[in-house]
Formats: sequence, structure tokens, C-alpha cells
Amino acid sequence: MFEVGRTYNRRDDLHHRFRGQQQGGISTPADQPFIMLFTGESGEQYGYRDGWDENGVFLYTGEGQKGDMQFVRGNKSIRDHTQNGKSLELFESLGKRRGYRYVGEFVCSTLDYRRGDDAEGNERRVIVFHLVSIDDVGNVADPVESSSIDSLRERAFNAASPASEAREVDAKRLVYERSQAVRRYVLARANGVCESCSQGAPFRRIDTTPYLEPHHTRRVSDGGPDDPRSVAALCPNCHCEIHSGEHGAKKNEDLRRTLLELESGG
Repeated sequence: MFEVGRTYNRRDDLHHRFRGQQQGGISTPADQPFIMLFTGESGEQYGYRDGWDENGVFLYTGEGQKGDMQFVRGNKSIRDHTQNGKSLELFESLGKRRGYRYVGEFVCSTLDYRRGDDAEGNERRVIVFHLVSIDDVGNVADPVESSSIDSLRERAFNAASPASEAREVDAKRLVYERSQAVRRYVLARANGVCESCSQGAPFRRIDTTPYLEPHHTRRVSDGGPDDPRSVAALCPNCHCEIHSGEHGAKKNEDLRRTLLELESGG
């Protein structure tokens, strides 16, 4: 949907097509599977100092110009994005009237609180989100563990909880562990059978486990952690059809309803 490194005009290329708030750094267009995040030097006047840390984690400051930042509107949408099936798409300002360069898709792993000044110079609490690039999460699921299905399910649903406070140095490790927890459970739940066509896996891995691929029914990509109610284990044929087939959208919607019914007790 977005090309890494490409420059977009925020109004014409993004908001005209997808809608969403045209002011501020967090835009949550309705009926879209993503949230658009905008970063740039202009936010520093409000205490926003975004950027990469030494571990390759992007530190993104929440919104709110006066008083302590709260988990409302855009801040809440970032914190809860995995539960809501929304991806985070980051755009970086190139300067006034020069457009925004698309950086990539991210997962909010953790967050912390810092002290800073608001627009009136008063000290306040600032929310800083720790964003991990989807490229650092990986799309290959580990083989099914020998743990019980109930244990795997519990871990998967715990992994799908909103981002919580933790050190930024742990962000990459935690997002990877959460992603794997969801995928391991999904593979165990499928038990070698595609959750779309109900056919057995087409072949086995080198370790003899059935080969199925995790698919996110509510996300732009298949990377990053998500809720077990929106991640399926699919055979490669169904997976490709959903992403590229003529009737892929309907197939994905049917699958989404199936998963919600299957996990209605979660």
C-alpha cells in the first residue's frame, strides 16, 4: 500500500484517499486497517522529540499540547493497535511543503513516561511509545511447541494485550516473544489443517511438523503480534489467494468470522 522511501503529499496522497485527521501527528482514518503516524522537527516546540535509539527502536512521542498526556484519542489508538487489528504506518516530514517520506510499518511494543514541558512551558508527563519495525519481528513462525494447547492459548491472549510500560531496551525482544506466542498457539490450534479450506498441510517441515502459514485477517501485512481471534494458520494456496486472488477479500472476511466464532470464549 505504501512504498518505503517514497515521498507522499499528506493532503493529496494520504488524506484525500484515506481520510483521517489532517492535523497533528496521529491520524486514525475510519474503516482503514492502519493508523498513520507523522513525525518531524516541528513537534519539538511541543516537547515532541522523536527518533531512533541505539537499539534500532523508534521512540515516538504521544499527542497533547497542554498538561499531562493521557491515553485518549490518538494515544489510546497506538497503545491498543494490536487489539484493534491496526498497523502503524510511519511517515517522516522532509520539511515545509516537501512532503513526508514513508519509513515503514511498525508495532508498538512497549512505552514509558518522561518529564517534559508543554506548549505553555509547564512541566508535565509525556508518553513515549517504543515502536519496532515490522522487519525486525519476522514472518516465519516457529514449529509448534509441545506445551498444552491451553497453555499456548493463555500465553497468546496475554501477548495480545495493549502495550504496557517497560524499558525501551526490551522493546524488540518483547514484541518478538509476543508475536511468537500468538503464532505458536495458532499453529497448535490448526493441528495441521488449513483454517480456511480445511485441507491438510501440503507438506511437512524438516522437523516433520505440518507446514502452515500465519495470516492476519485485520492487518495490512502478516508481520507483528496480533490477537488470536484475528490470526489464522493457512496453507500457502489459501494464503496467496487471500492476498492476491480475485475473491481474496471475501475469503478473508469469511475466515475472520470463522475465527471470531472459534475463539468467542477468549
